[in-house]
Amino acid sequence: MDYYKITGGKKLKGEVKISGAKNAALPIIVASLLADGETVLCNVPNLKDVFTMLKVIECLGAETEYDAEKNILKIKTNKIKKAEIPYELVKTMRASVYVMGPMLARLGFADVSLPGGCAIGERPIDIHLAGFESLGAEIGIERGYVIAKAKKLKGTRFIMRKVSVGATINIMMAAVMADGETILENCAMEPDVVDCANFLMKMGAKIEGAGSEKIIIQGVKKLNPIHYTIMPDRIEAGTYLLAGAITRGDVTVTNVISEHVSALCSALSEIGFQIRRGKDWIRVLPGKKLRGIYVKTLPYPGFPTDLQAPIMALMTTLPGISVVNETIFENRFTHVGELRRMGAKIEVEGNMAIVHGGTQLSAAPVMMSDLRAGASLVLAALAAKGTTEIRRIYHSDRGYEKLSEKLSSLGADIKREKGGGY
Repeated sequence: MDYYKITGGKKLKGEVKISGAKNAALPIIVASLLADGETVLCNVPNLKDVFTMLKVIECLGAETEYDAEKNILKIKTNKIKKAEIPYELVKTMRASVYVMGPMLARLGFADVSLPGGCAIGERPIDIHLAGFESLGAEIGIERGYVIAKAKKLKGTRFIMRKVSVGATINIMMAAVMADGETILENCAMEPDVVDCANFLMKMGAKIEGAGSEKIIIQGVKKLNPIHYTIMPDRIEAGTYLLAGAITRGDVTVTNVISEHVSALCSALSEIGFQIRRGKDWIRVLPGKKLRGIYVKTLPYPGFPTDLQAPIMALMTTLPGISVVNETIFENRFTHVGELRRMGAKIEVEGNMAIVHGGTQLSAAPVMMSDLRAGASLVLAALAAKGTTEIRRIYHSDRGYEKLSEKLSSLGADIKREKGGGY
């Protein structure tokens, strides 16, 4: 099993190009099932989660062809007949439940295994199911599978009890071919929702308000296959900016939508780093006087929960005390124990983490527990004294394309090694 070997202490410097957004690519891949023919997607990141999603739609009858060098994905959807997704795939990636919306809209039936829990909390799909029921679907649970049926979905008004990116996208995909008008309220405003809505509208869907709390959808009878380019990944961009900050280097991320990373840029400025921004690039430079910070994770446009663990790694190197208030997911401090192994002084009280910064991190054997926790360990290793070995790096393969190569191009001493077991 592969692992990272990282020798810290090098200031990162240079430019790094950001890949396509994982959290937009996954639902867009599934949304292609709504139209017969061949859809071509550009800027699709070469990630483990993408390949898992391709297995999911192939299970339904889709044919796929992916060019990893050009990041171009072709999807043929003329033979979609099956609507059952087995547990073996859903347990690998929770986003597999996205197939329910398109399958209900196209076939009037979906049979998907319940995803269960995960390392960062339960993340139930009850809001998805309530939305489908509001559209007229009958929902049942048999043998650990969700069975959803509907002769024809009908427009509705549905208020989500809690802001959910997944539910917003899934219900939106179901509603685009329903009879009449659907009004969704308390919607997630994340860029991933907007990118998926833009894809659906280019296919012929009629959607207003994506990116706001209220989305209005006029159902259409047919959607068409298209060519579409996935937006850049704001979480990847944020991670590389934090890599520049934690090493006190000079890093510029390119191919980024600057507005999408505003919350992080504000936090880095508050800490004392210099931030320079253009339309499609952001640069972080060292500051003269750094300080601790309070960060509260919130739905977009607030500070993203996916950057909570990476910015905590930075906090360990800042003078004074920093505080993280995690409001999105329970159990999202699994990285704290591993950071402590590297010398970090962190206390956890409920959904709050108090970081006593200013200590020199030191190398230690650590392991990733999930994707973003893994990113925090990589960042910590870049700043630590000595050589850190990080295991279970298959977690990072889920969300960071060519992570070691991109960090090496910035001057990091990082090697991907084979072997080592656990």
